[in-house]
Amino acid sequence: MKEKAEVKRLSDQLDALNHKRPSVIQAGNAENINEIDSEIETLKTEIERLKEVLGRTLSKKAQQLKDLPFSRAITKKEQADMGALKKLAPGIQVVHPMTALGREMGVKEVTGYARKAF
Repeated sequence: MKEKAEVKRLSDQLDALNHKRPSVIQAGNAENINEIDSEIETLKTEIERLKEVLGRTLSKKAQQLKDLPFSRAITKKEQADMGALKKLAPGIQVVHPMTALGREMGVKEVTGYARKAF
């Protein structure tokens, strides 16, 4: 989660620099313009690096779930009573298609992954 917070912080800094840049250009100080441009590039590369790290951690989790021997779609009735489902299949992992993990895995409906059939 710390990568996500760091990406947010760096994005805010980048946004502030992008808003500051036009006023510096109007002032005409070439040294400050070059300094801001280099800082913007540094922030962009760091943000891309952190996003790649986030992508890799999601991929690792997605791979662990796909390696589980059993998976199936969760019915609406089971979704309504998730507590009973978790008692029926201890260790079940539920993936919703609207989460980052669900989008990465390409699930179209709420899917459960477990070691045993449920």
